[in-house]
This record gives sequence, structure tokens and C-alpha cells, in this order.
Amino acid sequence: MAAVDTTAEGAGTVRFVLDGEIVELHDVDPNRTLLQWLRDDLRRTGTKEGCAEGDCGACTVVVGELDRDDSTIRLRAVNSCIRFLATLDGKELITVESLRDADGSLHPVQQALVENHGSQCGFCTPGFVMSLLALFKNADRPGRIEIDDALAGNLCRCTGYRPIVAAATRMYQLADPADADWLRRPGRPGEAPPADRLERLRSIAREQATCVGSGDHRLYAPRDAGELATLLAAHPSALLLAGGTDAALQVTKQLREFETIIYTGNVAELLCIENGPDGIEIGAAVTLADAVPVIVGHYPELEELFLRFASPPIRNAATLGGNVANASPIGDSMPALLVLDCELSLQGAAGTRVLPLAEFYLGYRKTALQPGEFLRSIRIPARSAGDLVKSYKVSKRFDQDISAVCGAFRLRFSGDRVTEARVAYGGMAATPARALDCESALAGAVFDEAAVEQAMQALARDYEPISDMRASAAYRMRIAANLLRRLYLEYSGNAAVGVYAHGRG
Repeated sequence: MAAVDTTAEGAGTVRFVLDGEIVELHDVDPNRTLLQWLRDDLRRTGTKEGCAEGDCGACTVVVGELDRDDSTIRLRAVNSCIRFLATLDGKELITVESLRDADGSLHPVQQALVENHGSQCGFCTPGFVMSLLALFKNADRPGRIEIDDALAGNLCRCTGYRPIVAAATRMYQLADPADADWLRRPGRPGEAPPADRLERLRSIAREQATCVGSGDHRLYAPRDAGELATLLAAHPSALLLAGGTDAALQVTKQLREFETIIYTGNVAELLCIENGPDGIEIGAAVTLADAVPVIVGHYPELEELFLRFASPPIRNAATLGGNVANASPIGDSMPALLVLDCELSLQGAAGTRVLPLAEFYLGYRKTALQPGEFLRSIRIPARSAGDLVKSYKVSKRFDQDISAVCGAFRLRFSGDRVTEARVAYGGMAATPARALDCESALAGAVFDEAAVEQAMQALARDYEPISDMRASAAYRMRIAANLLRRLYLEYSGNAAVGVYAHGRG
């Protein structure tokens, strides 16, 4: 393990690629967002600020980074308003201005939007362009569902989505597969990026832990779990930063400034996914975009839940570990992880220990993490044949919204009798929590109307929800019970199973 500079000295540079050039920034405040730098310093005002919380998509840019084999570049749309500038180190940045061609011609994405009248006021348009660019480079002739999902993080208040969706199809027809400009060619499976583009990213790749900062503010970026443990022991009050999709809101909305940040996005052990016969182990810094396909591969019933988990620009930055460790009572992944009997690997200076997720949450935003400990990975057991697994989310709007209630269920059967029941909800208590009385009512019972009625009544003993801006307590209790009834109706064949598949009726 390399030595880690934990002092205020040694603040280095942030290096990334922009428009074919390596940018090197000094004295970078870790609290500064990418959007602030683009607009205030670079005067790239095509990237807009709307909500400043990653909801509207007006600030969308595309970030490229080397894949693990260093031979390909992953391009992903992210929200620049909640992306800290310092975390761009070692990556490539593409903004709407980057699409400008020397002869003034529009990029196929932009031309398609023009031809299909996909813009009126134009404020949201650059964000749509960048989300469509990511789709253009990552998907070969996507269908309507893929297009809708790609645009789920971009809000349009005046044009409407029909012409924008039409543009997403038209952009492929306008593209020249032989175009010399890699960004203007649609993505093709297995296509290698230009050698010079790869080489620039390789040339700025870090092999050592780094520290950047300005004034009294520092961001440390360790490379392995040992360095992370050392830094956290030296800075026990530091913010552990992964995707930043929640932490950045404390800066953009609450105007808070963090003195010390430890960035986990370069820690090798936290970026691993192990997918074996006994289950999945997902490193705490693995993005949702990378974790979800693996989870859905084992539990396809959870696909809709994860498609409705925020939006692609959020999932491209947010991590499964961050969602778990954040301890929000409305984190959408936790009810499903609870019913799957997940375990957490926690590491600190004293070593590593394993804790069931059901024992991790101690109270509102309070976890079992001890001082100096961090979440290393999430372990999801392999499914047993015949398990009934479901998760449902109820929110005010379908895409990219905070849950009023999120319910998850796993039932194991012998014939028509339930031998094991796992039921968990988010939004019903100070923490995501299992419904133990409800589980007891189901365990050992034949899964029929009578058992479901008993289990629905038991929910009132498991939870005492509150009323807030998202839902009243009475509504939450009723919805929680009705989700259990929905599970039974789908199981028994009395409902149109799949009518909401992929969020499309």
C-alpha cells in the first residue's frame, strides 16, 4: 500500500480531457461543482442550471472513462450540477459545445431535433442533446422503451416528448457510419474508440492516491481499501463521497461546505463485482448503472423497480453502496435488499466484519457503522428455485420520483403453503424495515385470501407511518396493505400481470 498524505499540504491537480486537450486545474475546491466551473470559468453556458439537484436534466453532460480493460471508453450522461469537479480527474468531459463541427454543421443528434421540431423555448434542449448523445453512442437502433428510459432524467415543459422521441430515431438515419469524427458515428457493439482518444485517457490515469484542494478544503482519492481505512482513521469526520448524488445537494441546496472529503470512486476493491453460484458481491462504489444489470440477471422481477430508480444520469453516478449507507427511509433499493437477506461487508482499522442488512439501520439516518468504518460491499444471496420475488414503488409521478411507499416481498413455498416470508417497506418508518408481524402471519399459511387479509392487518402492528409532503400516514398504510394484495392477485392469476412492465401500460 502506498503512503497516503493526510496533511493539508500536497494538494495536487485535477486532470481530464476536454475537446481533445488535457486540462490541468490547480487549487480546486472539492465543494465546486462541474456546472459551476463550466459556466463561471469556461463560459460554456450551453450547459444550463435548472433545479441544481439532478432532477431536470438541463445540466446534462457526457463523461467518458476507460473501462477496466483500458481498451474501451464508456460514455455516460451525468448531471453536472451535482458532480464535484474534482471527481472528473482521469476522465473525459463532453459538453454540448464539444459537438460543434469545424464547418458549422450540426451533430446528427442536433439535426434530428431541428428536423423534428424538438425544441421551443430551448432551455432544456442542450440537456436532451447530451442524453441523446449518450444513447447514440451506447445503443444500436434502440426501441421506444430504451428511448423513453434514456430521456427519463430530462424534463421538457413546452415542446412535449413526441418530437424528441422521434428525433431519437431520426438521429441514426442522419449519421454517417464512416464519419471521421468518432462522436458523430453511432455506437456499434465491439467498436474500438480511436487510438489517440484512448491514449489521452491512459496518459492521465492515476496509479497513486491523490489529494486536491484549495484553502482549508481537501479531497483525498485513495486507490485501495487500505488507503481508504488509513484516511478515514486520520479524518473521522470526513465526508465519504461516492457518486455524490445526495451529498452534493448539501452544497447546492443547503450551501454547506465540506472541509475534508474522501472520494471512494477510485478504490479498486470497492469497484469489483463478483457474480458466482452462491450469489453476487457488489463493491460499495459500483454505480447503479453497473450493478443493476447483474442484480436483474438473478432477479428479473426487480427490473421495473430499478428502471424507476431515479434516471440514467443519476444511476450513472449514484452507487448501490451509497444508497444503502445513506440510510434514507425512502431509499428504493433497501426494501428489495432486505427481503433478499443481503449482508454487508464493513471494513475499518480493526479489520472486516459481516453484518446482515436487517441489523444495519439503528434509527433515522443512523447506522451500525462504527467510527472509522466504511461499507466495503453488499452481498446478495443466489435465489432459490420457486421463490416469489416482487417489488413495487408508489410515487406521485412514474419516472424519477421519490417514493411515497416502496414495498418488497420474497415468499418461499412448499406446495401452496408459505414456508418462509420476507416483507419490507420503505417510506413507512424512520428506516427501511422488515414487517415482522406481517411475515409471521404469512409463514406456515396457505397463500390465499384469508392469509393475505391477516397479513394486511398485521402491517398496522409493524409500522406507524407519518404524514408529510409525499403522502399522509393513512394513505401509506392503505397502500402498503394494497401492495400485499397486489402481490397475491398477481400470484393467483387474478390480475393483468406485467401490464406495467418497463413502466409502459
